[in-house]
Amino acid sequence: MLQKRITLVLTLLLLGILSPLRAQEDRVAFDQGTTYFLADVAVTGKISYNEQTVITFAGLQKGQEVTVPGEEISNAIKKLGKLGLFSEIDFYVNKIAGDSIWLELAIVELPKLSEVKFTGVKKGKVEGLIKDTGLTKGKIVNENLVTTTKNYVENKYKKDGFYSTKVNIVTSADTTAGENHVKMLVQVDRGKKIKVREIEFTGNEQFTDVKLKRAMKNTKEKHIYRFFKTSKFIKDKYKEDLTSVVNKYKASGYRDARVVSDTVIFDQERKDLSIKIQMEEGRKYYFGDIKFIGNTVYSDQGLGRLLGIKKGDVYNGVLLEQRIADKTKPDGEDITNLYQNNGYLFSNINAVETRTYNDTIDFEIRIVEGPIAYFNKISVVGNDKTNDRVIYRELRTKPGEKYSKETLVRTVREIGQLGFFDPEAIEPKFKNVDAGAGTVDIEYNLVEKGSSQIELQGGYGGGGFIGTLGLSFNNFSMRNLFNKDAYRPLPMGDGQKVSLRLQGSQYFQTYSLSFSEPWFGGKKPIQFSSSLSYSKQYYFASTGVDRSRSFNIISGSIGVAKRLQVPDDYFVLSHAVSFQYYDLHNYNTGLFTFGDGSARNLAYTIGISRNNKGVNPIFPTYGSEFSLTGKFTLPYSMFNGIDYNALQYQEEYKLRNTTGANIPQANGQGDILPGQYIDPNGNRADTYQQAALDQSKYDQKRFNWLEYYKIKFKADWYTKIYGKLVMRSLGEFGYLGYYDKARGLVPFERFYLGGDGLANFAMDGREVIQLRGYPNNSLSSADGGSIYNKFSLELRYPITMKAAASIFVLGFLEGGASYDNFSEYNPFVLKRSAGMGLRIFMPAFGLLGIDFGYGFDPLTGATKPNGMETHFIIGQQF
Repeated sequence: MLQKRITLVLTLLLLGILSPLRAQEDRVAFDQGTTYFLADVAVTGKISYNEQTVITFAGLQKGQEVTVPGEEISNAIKKLGKLGLFSEIDFYVNKIAGDSIWLELAIVELPKLSEVKFTGVKKGKVEGLIKDTGLTKGKIVNENLVTTTKNYVENKYKKDGFYSTKVNIVTSADTTAGENHVKMLVQVDRGKKIKVREIEFTGNEQFTDVKLKRAMKNTKEKHIYRFFKTSKFIKDKYKEDLTSVVNKYKASGYRDARVVSDTVIFDQERKDLSIKIQMEEGRKYYFGDIKFIGNTVYSDQGLGRLLGIKKGDVYNGVLLEQRIADKTKPDGEDITNLYQNNGYLFSNINAVETRTYNDTIDFEIRIVEGPIAYFNKISVVGNDKTNDRVIYRELRTKPGEKYSKETLVRTVREIGQLGFFDPEAIEPKFKNVDAGAGTVDIEYNLVEKGSSQIELQGGYGGGGFIGTLGLSFNNFSMRNLFNKDAYRPLPMGDGQKVSLRLQGSQYFQTYSLSFSEPWFGGKKPIQFSSSLSYSKQYYFASTGVDRSRSFNIISGSIGVAKRLQVPDDYFVLSHAVSFQYYDLHNYNTGLFTFGDGSARNLAYTIGISRNNKGVNPIFPTYGSEFSLTGKFTLPYSMFNGIDYNALQYQEEYKLRNTTGANIPQANGQGDILPGQYIDPNGNRADTYQQAALDQSKYDQKRFNWLEYYKIKFKADWYTKIYGKLVMRSLGEFGYLGYYDKARGLVPFERFYLGGDGLANFAMDGREVIQLRGYPNNSLSSADGGSIYNKFSLELRYPITMKAAASIFVLGFLEGGASYDNFSEYNPFVLKRSAGMGLRIFMPAFGLLGIDFGYGFDPLTGATKPNGMETHFIIGQQF
């Protein structure tokens, strides 16, 4: 009787009918087996899966015919093995009765990962390594996972120059995490970074070693002065550098230049490398005749102008390749893009040498134009939160329209500018390219990133603690506001922006709410925006807060902006109407000379801008942004019936207590004696309080409705210098003017130059302009300037542009100045500074950064340069 478990080995020996079935079923031919009906399969072993689920995966069913040994059992083992979940799979015979058989499936699950630790790695790198290797909790730990993890970590560090990196992975049982769990310890020994001690060239006469070494952008000799491009040896990059050396020769006419040999010598004792490169330069060549063959769409003359190479020019193989197809610039001005921007997707253009005589080479530019292609199906994948219509309305590639590479590149930019997707991961894929039908499908692959941000900060300023809470939802859906099923956790996906900001301390509070819709009405790119804010500030002095003295501001604005088609569709025309109501209660601070009263600011703003920066709004690598705005109030002095000349208050008598010699009185009342004052009408005021009251009445009339105009201009360029290095060039100008000289400038809307550029809790409509290397607002007068200009140069280099966090470093030179009037204006006398900084952009928190700036010029009243200043950047624009 086979009442107890009998292994297949024992059964075979006793009954002569079975063989071991542990993946060794081929030892006995299938035709030697016996056929049974499967009565039942019992699953045993320490497993976390349902018994029936395992049997289903094995492909076995009760009542089916099975041959033992035979194909059914063999296939079951293979199917379970392919799952990659088990380390052992054994079949046993529990019972045989007549033509029925009872089997037992004994399996051992592979362990699951409970915890992973790295040694020999900086703490800041561990999280990234865990993410890249997929070593998450609950991961099945098998031999393949261990091997791939080991190879990935080793290759990663080898790419960074640690060529002798060794990785050892140890797993151990974790009894605290439950059954069948293991801990993983990844031991990383990077070793020393392999540096290049020396690069030596031989056979080079036309170029010095120094020039050829400069052509090698990735492989550098080690020097103590090398900061930005450290010395390291990476084999693949080194091969690219050898090509760059040859290209340098080709760019100067040496077509036949080549690397005869290169030798990399590793010094075991010093742990560094020396490289020896032997060159063969060849002779210098010149361009001969250049003919175009096969072109029917464009003339020889037009293509020749675009090529820009003439007979007799020094041969430049690199330039010739770029003028035909510049692979470094997807939107470059080359012949291939000329055809592809006009529908000729299937065009093929090649430069062929036809004759070489003496030192001259003739070329034929052979063009196969092919048929015109049209966009067919346009699709988008990867947008899990953002609604399709938000993306499709930004697409420039439309079904049925003529293919254009330019519109394809533009579409990538527009999607990146939305801010909802990782701009570095946007990939247009060509699908179903049919040359016969002349059609192509485009699929845009996107990776969504967090678009909402939270700002939570606290600090001390102005004598007290200041707390800030800001929430910004940049992909909001207002139409789903009352749809409870759309809250995940908020209704998102329609591309709208809602921002809420609260800021306060013991002496002020500010509340603001804003909303914008980029496609108002849903059919045209007309942006609608609105905002509402309320601020309340109490009088604050060294004795504390006086809540009986307050200053309130209520603000609101509404605006529209429309994308234009002329001169091109990068231009935007914007209009806005804003209103501020300033209410003062016993609040004499110098801002106004009246402490009780109100002022109103109703203004219309018109602006025109052009923005073609791309692709990444956080780190643009090309393009520019220009803007010109004008803000205007009504010229009330022309129709309100007030004679401001009669109220004009002479500056030399302004609330002045004359404690010195007598001052002549302009009103014919005799000299002003010590201890007396002059009111705005030129009359005596025997007390300061009376003079202040007269001034208060005068200013209340002047500023009941604010009257001014403001003009601002800004130009911002981005230029790729080399590789990922980008230069930003910036120029700004602002002017605040008045309609009536007697009424003069308003105390609001002024320019405050210097510092980090953050307005903090200022509520008087001021504009704070960044100029690093100086204290905040230190380069303008106490009342703010009416004119300013600023110029800046930045060199930017990205450390990482991943969706989770974008980080780049920068160095800057800038200068600027603020002026009270045009008589002081001199654009060539600037406060100068230089420094470096770091920017970190995380989708959930916005932009964070720090700058270290050195001011080369003294502040007003000082004699020494201002020196070093540290600036923290929170939430500022890019």
